[in-house]
Amino acid sequence: MNLTLHVWRQRTGDGEGGFVQYEARDISPDASFLEMLDIVNEQLIEKGEEPIHFEHDCREGICGACGMMINGIAHGPMGGTATCQLHMRHFEDGDVIRVEPWRARAFPVIKDLIVDRSALDRIIQAGGFITVNTGSAPEANTIPIPKATQERAMDAAECIQCGACVAQCPNGAAQLFTAAKVSHLGLLPQGQPERYDRVLRMVEIMEEHFGSCTMYGECEAVCPKEISLDFIARMNRDFIVAKLKGK
Repeated sequence: MNLTLHVWRQRTGDGEGGFVQYEARDISPDASFLEMLDIVNEQLIEKGEEPIHFEHDCREGICGACGMMINGIAHGPMGGTATCQLHMRHFEDGDVIRVEPWRARAFPVIKDLIVDRSALDRIIQAGGFITVNTGSAPEANTIPIPKATQERAMDAAECIQCGACVAQCPNGAAQLFTAAKVSHLGLLPQGQPERYDRVLRMVEIMEEHFGSCTMYGECEAVCPKEISLDFIARMNRDFIVAKLKGK
């Protein structure tokens, strides 16, 4: 496959950036999108040019580091797929592909396709954990949890903190991310003691950094783990209850 890439290049966070055109030649349809960028970078290095900087780690759709906008869509055209698991067979020979970093005020560009996603970390630091002393890990069958509740909690826990929901949202909102992190603890017995304090703390930090949710639904559409908008409704209910309780 031969492709034309328009890649966002920005040397520093406070510097000027712009799109630069590159030719990706003889790319295997079985290569992942990141492997395609690796090949382009090898060619740039051979020519003495600076390679394209992008973030990655596991390359297995687990860590959430690989996020980028591909033709205006977070993680690219395949639903339920992180950039590292997107393969070039989903494009056509001769395609023109536009690659840029997450576009959100809360995610300032560090360099090229790498952005600072630490605003998501601050939401986690505000309450995405359990602080009460629950003792050592109990036997799995000691605390009976209905299967439906287990599965619902695991659906929420699949969030990989990639930031695609924020990048795709016209408002730059982080409700889907926050709702997933609130819900996967709030559904389980171990998370009940701090359930309402947790939602207040995490929503407060979220509102400091991100926009407001108006239910466009684009967050759910691009989430690589297909996390449901229903979790936002659940978070909103817990938030209202917490306010009524005077937390």
